[in-house]
Amino acid sequence: MAPPASAYSLRSDQGVACDVPSHCYQFSFEEHSQWSKFYSSGSEIHTNIERVVDKHKLREYIHLRHELSHARWDDSTGKWTIRVRRGVEGADGEFEETCDILLLCVGSLNRWHWPNIEGLKDFGGPVVHTAEWFLDEQGIEGKRVGVIGNGSSGVQTVAAIHPKVRSLVNYARQKTWIAPDFGINETRALLGREPDDHNQDFTAEELQKLKDPQYARAFRHALEHDINTFHALSLRDSDMQKQARAMFEADMKQHLAKKPELLEQIVPDFSVFCRRLTPANGYLEALCADNTIYETTPIKRITRSGIELEDGRHNDLDVIVAATGFDVSYHYPFDVVGRNGVKLNDRWTPHAEAYMSIAVDGFPNLFLMYGPGSGLNTNSLISMLETQAKYISKCVMKLQRERLKWMEPKKEATKDWTQHMRNYFPKTVYTDKCNSWYRADDGTVVGLWPGSNLHAMTALAHPRWEDYDYERLDYTNNRLFWLGDGQTVKETTMQGDLAWYLEKPDVPPIPN
Repeated sequence: MAPPASAYSLRSDQGVACDVPSHCYQFSFEEHSQWSKFYSSGSEIHTNIERVVDKHKLREYIHLRHELSHARWDDSTGKWTIRVRRGVEGADGEFEETCDILLLCVGSLNRWHWPNIEGLKDFGGPVVHTAEWFLDEQGIEGKRVGVIGNGSSGVQTVAAIHPKVRSLVNYARQKTWIAPDFGINETRALLGREPDDHNQDFTAEELQKLKDPQYARAFRHALEHDINTFHALSLRDSDMQKQARAMFEADMKQHLAKKPELLEQIVPDFSVFCRRLTPANGYLEALCADNTIYETTPIKRITRSGIELEDGRHNDLDVIVAATGFDVSYHYPFDVVGRNGVKLNDRWTPHAEAYMSIAVDGFPNLFLMYGPGSGLNTNSLISMLETQAKYISKCVMKLQRERLKWMEPKKEATKDWTQHMRNYFPKTVYTDKCNSWYRADDGTVVGLWPGSNLHAMTALAHPRWEDYDYERLDYTNNRLFWLGDGQTVKETTMQGDLAWYLEKPDVPPIPN
């Protein structure tokens, strides 16, 4: 059976890894203690996802090689009609299905794109995008490689492949912060290591201790507490931002000691956190190697034998790697048609917006996970996904419990949410002048939650039902018609647990 898809099965680039401590990059209800590294690789994360899928017997509900091609809301039935293609590029046909609730979990970093550079198709050797890596060890071993980009994928790829290549050129359009890894000091302290211990692999003794569930839970709790202290980094001119800038610059200066001239080329003017920070252990060391060139001159075109620069210089290459990112417009490659024939992609032009990051007015019974306004910069996306899933579950239970045909956020509520986002971000570092997937082309921040991880979890814990419009399923003027005949379904069928309220009682604390 094929493996379940995930961000880490789609992302096959060399060196891909999580950017928070491994023990924080997992579900709250399904803890895994035996991570091999402080910051686990994409393959190890994907293996853990498969473990969770198999434990909870979810494979039968996962349909691989099925692609949504169209969805339309039907006001008369209160249902969505969806079209789904089977097989690679629909090779096995298409079918229609209806559903009461449509949940889009498309996310923002999965529609990769090639760079817009003249001659890309003329190159005589392999051209590979980091999001669809197809080269094996022999494909880069001893080769002259050019890596276009110095974002998250670029720095991880350079660090991973440099030991294997003959020479490497890293083409960078803008400067970037390369920071000490998040949580690494706390991880070292919890493990009892020395502050200058740079080994990021867990030892056999440490893994043995982590097999103790109580110890592992306390270890994770301390790490989560630590990374939740970093939100002030996102606030412009905060003390933490100033301290981080000084610390990161000093760290980069130390790592670039062999080529000090690179410091001016790499250290940016914009604030720390304007772009997502990524673990890049080995990146600066790779740039300092004798066989590496850090190239900031703009690319003019790609030739059959390499890359020509704007100043006329030419780099002869055997392999070109495009670490050039993704389409982050939130314009999906399929139509989602809501009320009055309005398409979601049109609704999201020029900017994508979703009430509390979860629902869109004009699109009843449509919910989003990791859509616009969902991103976090000081914790893992897992906590946001769990928070959104709980919120959406409460909406579904309300629809079921109160026999509602549909619910959707009020237009005024969505407008207020968008206005809140516009008012929040100017005081943050996210509006500094840097290229970031958080922002639209005009600089408007659309990808991030307006606040911290803890702020999001608190705000989404209890839905504001008054911010939604509803229509009842039953044609009656009595809003409490759903109360029925005074019995629950379990009582009428005499099936299930009739004392469920004793399973997890809310136990009050006993005063000392």
